[in-house]
Amino acid sequence: MAPRIRSPKLILALLTVLWLLNNLDRYVLAAVLAKVQGDLSLTNFVAGWLPSIFLIGYFATSPVFGRMGDRGRASGSAASGAAVRNALLAGGVAVWSAATVASGLAQNAASLMAARAFVGIGEASYGTLAPPLIDEIAPPDRKSMWMSIFSAATPIGAALGYLAGGAILHAYGWRAAFFVPGVPGIAAAVLCLLLYPERSTSAAADTTRQESTARVVRSLLSIGLYRSALVGYCAYTFAIGGFGYWAPKYLYARYGLDAGAASFKFGLVTVAGGIVGTLLGGALADRAVRRERARQSAVRGSAGLTAEAAERAADDATARANAKVCAIACAVGTPLALATICAPTAGAFFALALPCQIALFILSGPINVTLLRSAPLALRASAMAVCIFAIHAFGDLWSNPFIGLIADHAPMQTAMYAVPVAFLLAAIVWWRGALASARLT
Repeated sequence: MAPRIRSPKLILALLTVLWLLNNLDRYVLAAVLAKVQGDLSLTNFVAGWLPSIFLIGYFATSPVFGRMGDRGRASGSAASGAAVRNALLAGGVAVWSAATVASGLAQNAASLMAARAFVGIGEASYGTLAPPLIDEIAPPDRKSMWMSIFSAATPIGAALGYLAGGAILHAYGWRAAFFVPGVPGIAAAVLCLLLYPERSTSAAADTTRQESTARVVRSLLSIGLYRSALVGYCAYTFAIGGFGYWAPKYLYARYGLDAGAASFKFGLVTVAGGIVGTLLGGALADRAVRRERARQSAVRGSAGLTAEAAERAADDATARANAKVCAIACAVGTPLALATICAPTAGAFFALALPCQIALFILSGPINVTLLRSAPLALRASAMAVCIFAIHAFGDLWSNPFIGLIADHAPMQTAMYAVPVAFLLAAIVWWRGALASARLT
């Protein structure tokens, strides 16, 4: 019998490494984009659709995986539920890894787009099921930090995508860059079959009747804080997706930096800002949760609460506190993003991009905690799936071709102004949502 991975910390480490490879794959394309465009004769508009095709595969299938994950979680047998979840995780990792390798073998725009679509389908399974699993196994007073550790793989993976893409581009060409995340991902998929954490009593006892997908979506969107967190996240994803994808090309077009050097330097800034920002965000959010819970306890006074009501109040405080951290971080990052885009030199761009990315990555972990903790326990995989669908369908699906289209007809700096505007919208929506109750009463 194959050994099982039960340690929560080891599970967190494995899921985080896989998420890092996942994000490395996404941003390798941005790092080598200029050479891909040259070899395949792509306009900015068509190039802008490459990540969008990936996102269509990603968000279109995420609700399916979310419902399957919730059904497995609510099953009477913990072993059967874990087996379903593990199979979905392993299958997702295997599919996106193989499709990443196929991206490096593409001979034209059509074959590259097809490969990126399958990358999205594979990532949908993993991205839907990994965060709820981490939320389940994390210590109660460290959930924001654990989610931030997992979320740190996003900027680190993105940075490694820029760094690896830029370095391999010069040494071996753009095609070889896609093999870096793809090959180890295929090998690591089997490890997902071995995840068997101990489930908490409340999680194991949760056998809520499964409802239709439409009813689940309506139920989630009726929750005030979940709804506002989702809307703000759509605006944030529009901005961060567009900024991350087009930044190396912006450095190349405006400041005349070599494409590989621009990707490499931007990757260094991203990894530094991402690590500091995400870990700082976890610490700030955990502290904010403790303050919010103390405030709610003072408001309730000595009134007795049932165990269910106490758990609901704790989730409310956790979700509300994390939403406030998201709003403040994004509000700080908005003027920094504008200043970065307006920087007169490449050196000034990088100097401003570092504090900008620190501020914007602070919310990487807290926003996932907000979404999960504002949703009922039985619907948390679906809550993540709805989130994935929404933020890409209404977020970065459109930002990349939108910025690319404007850049085809105006200076690229003009196109990039959409980024700080979207960040500001996200900050406003999150702050207003944090003042509302996390659940309907």
